[in-house]
Amino acid sequence: MAPATTTTTTAAPDLGSALTRNIKVLEQRRRDAAAREKPEQRVAQAVTRFTGSMRFVYLHLALFGCWIAINVGLVPGVPRFDASLVILAMVASVEAIFLSTFVLISQNRMENEASARAELDLQISLLTEHELTHVAKLLAAIAERLGVPEAQHPEVQEIQSAVAPEAVIDAIAAEQAQLRD
Repeated sequence: MAPATTTTTTAAPDLGSALTRNIKVLEQRRRDAAAREKPEQRVAQAVTRFTGSMRFVYLHLALFGCWIAINVGLVPGVPRFDASLVILAMVASVEAIFLSTFVLISQNRMENEASARAELDLQISLLTEHELTHVAKLLAAIAERLGVPEAQHPEVQEIQSAVAPEAVIDAIAAEQAQLRD
């Protein structure tokens, strides 16, 4: 008798309404940003995507391989048109110039997106820090009223203090300067 097989299906996890909303908003923002892109940006992205693929590598292997095989005389009956391979070198150099430019354009776009995300992360972190400081004060007041001894712990007192972001940035800069010296 064959063993019974069971199939289990897993339902999609419930992500909660806030997270589901955030995912939808972010996806809509990506679509809106893509719709606002200039044609030049779309071309640069398409070129970068293609040149970063294995199809591009295979195409170049075939093209350059045939070019070299023909011009070193390995293909009988086909006349050499670039016996010194100077034209191939020039074509490859010009292609490299354009490809590096397309890659730099794409990297600049990605850097701008990453910078915007980092700024958003920073703003959300600062807001969260502010809100948590107020929640900590409220909880400490409740704990004190209820007579919870941990309410007077130094760490509990510390988390009730607002953090000044500029002071943190200055401290990090000072530490980095000290490490460089």
